[in-house]
Amino acid sequence: MRNGYVYLVGAGPGDPKLLTIKGAECIAKAEVLVYDRLVSKDLLKLVKPECEKIYAGKSPDGHTLTQTEINEVLVHKAKEGKIVTRLKGGDPFVFGRGGEEAEELVEAGIAFEVVPGITSAIAVPAYAGIPVTHRDVTSSFTVITGHEKPAKDDSAISWESLAKSKSTLIFLMGMENLEVICQKLTENGLDPFTPVGLIQWGTRIEQRVLIGKLNDISTLAHQEKFTNPAVIIVGHVVSLREKLAWFENRPLFGQRIIVTRARHQASILSDSIVELGGEPLEFPVIEIAQPSNPHLLREAINNIRIFSWIVFTSVNGVEFFISELLKQGKDIRELAGIEIAAIGPVTRKALEGRGLKVAYVPEEYKAEKVIEGLASLISPGQHILLARAEEARNILPEALEALGAKVQDVPAYKTLLGETDKAELQRVLQAKAVDAVTFTSSSTVRNFMQLLDGNKALLQGVKTFSIGPITSATARDLGLDIDYEAQEYTIDGLVQALVQGVKS
Repeated sequence: MRNGYVYLVGAGPGDPKLLTIKGAECIAKAEVLVYDRLVSKDLLKLVKPECEKIYAGKSPDGHTLTQTEINEVLVHKAKEGKIVTRLKGGDPFVFGRGGEEAEELVEAGIAFEVVPGITSAIAVPAYAGIPVTHRDVTSSFTVITGHEKPAKDDSAISWESLAKSKSTLIFLMGMENLEVICQKLTENGLDPFTPVGLIQWGTRIEQRVLIGKLNDISTLAHQEKFTNPAVIIVGHVVSLREKLAWFENRPLFGQRIIVTRARHQASILSDSIVELGGEPLEFPVIEIAQPSNPHLLREAINNIRIFSWIVFTSVNGVEFFISELLKQGKDIRELAGIEIAAIGPVTRKALEGRGLKVAYVPEEYKAEKVIEGLASLISPGQHILLARAEEARNILPEALEALGAKVQDVPAYKTLLGETDKAELQRVLQAKAVDAVTFTSSSTVRNFMQLLDGNKALLQGVKTFSIGPITSATARDLGLDIDYEAQEYTIDGLVQALVQGVKS
């Protein structure tokens, strides 16, 4: 059997978006993924469904697999003819033992490739607002292991040279030896008042930063319970943090926010949360599906010329309507002469993206305002088509009929309970690992509460955010209080509500 191939890939310092493009490609093609403790779980989503995942995490308290066992796994899986991706935090050749693994592969005759990653030595200080070099402060930096045993007689670290170097000194994984590190540097001539920064869980939403000096940082770290994983940075560049800190200043920094939208729509809200410094936890509690009786929409499209108006109340309605139109061999020319109303700007944008001109959008994005606006635009006896959710409220068709219109209320789609991880949802809530939850429709509220088995106590201490009054009313009907409601009933409005309310 022909040997496989091994990629030694650096996953970067923690933020999953700091993975290189080539690193992502290697994860996607892996038949076996061997990954470390500090690798973001989001990166594991990039693997193929059939990929074998092997956890090889190491911590100061112990190792899941020894380095020798990891080497053996890489060789064994490659000899089975597999494509193996070894995913390591940071860069594989910066205290990552990638060199040792590469040597083992060479001895076994296994072809391999090294894919560098962004090392935490540079990225973590950058996320804390600390440049490792600065023209006015220092022109060099040195990266040192912080893991060397303090009692070691023949130290590989030249403390005297470090103390006299005037470089920025960066120690990786050295929290257990912090006191010794500070002591060695001062004993060898470094000013005890030299600034020191500790950065724990750098580049992640858990990031914490502690600033002190060589003569007091160990005491401060003990008081603040700073532990690994952390980067220790010694030098006058640390003082620049006061001016340059940016990561923790983003409005949603440190907030974990549940996104309940359907999986195919969640990314818009999730991306906004990430850009503002938060972490979205996607639990798609709804799934969009064909209506129970798709024949009704087909029949309405067959008779499309009888309608004077078509009213769309969501992007989903637009997508399913256009899809059915195309399935029948028709196109948007069939809608010539028919006026179109959209409940809000996002629905209008979806229609305009299909080449359709929207005649009316209410100032306030709910059914009552659609009725108010259409009252002066429609005439008695006109046929109006509503293409919307199967479970939508009756207020819109009833009110339009009261105006004398002939309304055909056609279900274009329906919402089902999403295929989300119910046990995991309850677990993160029980663990108090959630700061907020967002609801984008009445269906998301109903299904979310169903997945909680109606246990509102799981939301104690969690702020709730609604996209608008209808969604909020559904929540109240289920005994759930909404803390913040979007002023504009759109995803952008919901994001604004998050910014205003999540830390208040």
